[in-house]
Amino acid sequence: MSTEHIETVVIGGGQAGLATGYHLARRGRPFVILDAGERVGDAWRQRWDSLRLFSPARFDGLPGLPYPGPAWSFPTRDEFADYLQAYAAWAELPVRTRTAVRRVSYDGEGGRYLVETDGDLRYEADNVVVAAGHDRLPKTPAYAGQLAPHIRQLHSADYHNPGELQDGPVLVVGAGNSGADIALELARSHRVLLSGPHPGQLPWHIERRPAHVLVPALFFLFRHVLTVRTPIGRKVRPKVLAHSAPLIRVKSADLKAAGVERVARTTGVREGRPVLADGSTPDVANVVWCTGYRPDISWIDLPDAHVFDEDGEPAQRRGVVDCSPGLYFVGRLFQYAVASSMIQGVGRDAEHVVRHLVARSGPAARGRNEDEDTAALGGGRSGA
Repeated sequence: MSTEHIETVVIGGGQAGLATGYHLARRGRPFVILDAGERVGDAWRQRWDSLRLFSPARFDGLPGLPYPGPAWSFPTRDEFADYLQAYAAWAELPVRTRTAVRRVSYDGEGGRYLVETDGDLRYEADNVVVAAGHDRLPKTPAYAGQLAPHIRQLHSADYHNPGELQDGPVLVVGAGNSGADIALELARSHRVLLSGPHPGQLPWHIERRPAHVLVPALFFLFRHVLTVRTPIGRKVRPKVLAHSAPLIRVKSADLKAAGVERVARTTGVREGRPVLADGSTPDVANVVWCTGYRPDISWIDLPDAHVFDEDGEPAQRRGVVDCSPGLYFVGRLFQYAVASSMIQGVGRDAEHVVRHLVARSGPAARGRNEDEDTAALGGGRSGA
């Protein structure tokens, strides 16, 4: 295995990794972005076919390049994936696709991080920015394997369209945004039972005119009020981390009008059928698990036991891991503010992380100076 030495390795070529790359490039720092997908944006292309963003296009741009669409349109998954691909090209970011990272460790003697990939190349780096999100393992309850073999079951991570399901009723487990979106789509062709507590909902429709006033106010709240620096933000943060977000696009009335049946929480399996909290065992042909994801930190193999807490959350302050100098995170849920995991919030967090990284690393060993790079990224380029 050959080794490449580079100052910073950014793991993940989604919006968080690309925003980090933009700010590293502006500072003239040597870096590389590693992404497992065939193309930039593939993490979005792998989600269900009808997915659209919950944020309007005016809030969907990354640093330096606004999203090129009507301000109050809602991009599809493919449109946004194409924007990310175009953004990487526009900013001339060194993204290496088809490069999955299988291990990050630390060489105490050399004082550098070792980033091993699934190929024949590994990297030695002073800094590692984890921008891939490690909540990426689909989470299903242990009893899922007890369902009768004739029941078709999919996690939302693997669901793409109704054609993947069998004829007959569908139990959608998990009533958050993914569950509500998928249930509404499936209701056109199947009887749908939506299982789980109602997480609440926004009191307005995001695609109607009143949202033109309300959504900017909401995003201001997410960026500037609900942060780790404010008392209300610190009070809200544990609740945000522990609970599903309220329904954003789909409303309870929409589900009811489509014929979706709300049922109790799914608690287990009896004689091959799902069991609900009220004791009923609905006879269904399909189950779609919209039950979220769990952390995957097995590939981050660092000696300090305090890098992660017992829930797998990194011990970071605004993305900086003090107990492991040179290790950073971008794009985590409520990393600094509610907006931290949102498209319109990753740029600010990425800039903060890069400022800290540059202060730690000292003058750039090579690369363009900041004024030249700012001119290259900010002037004369007009679109995705």
